[in-house]
Amino acid sequence: MVKHIQQKQGGINNKSLKLVNMASGSLAKVSDMIKAKRYCPDVIQQIDSVIGLLHSTRKELLQGHLESCLISQLKTDKEGAVKELLKIYNIK
Repeated sequence: MVKHIQQKQGGINNKSLKLVNMASGSLAKVSDMIKAKRYCPDVIQQIDSVIGLLHSTRKELLQGHLESCLISQLKTDKEGAVKELLKIYNIK
């Protein structure tokens, strides 16, 4: 099975990159908030923000994969494509 760099319609998925960079920045802020002994609910809210951004990133990457990479892979390696989807969805 050939692995491809995440792309969307021929280019890098800029939305995914933006989302993951935002999540990274938000996660760094969580560490700073803990060190600064910020109010726990504020830290928890920041953590929820990171989780939301990562879920959005995952959704964007999966959508791009299904729309481009998977279609190509189904034509050449249907069994590999199915195994890959099962792995993505944690189905054994």
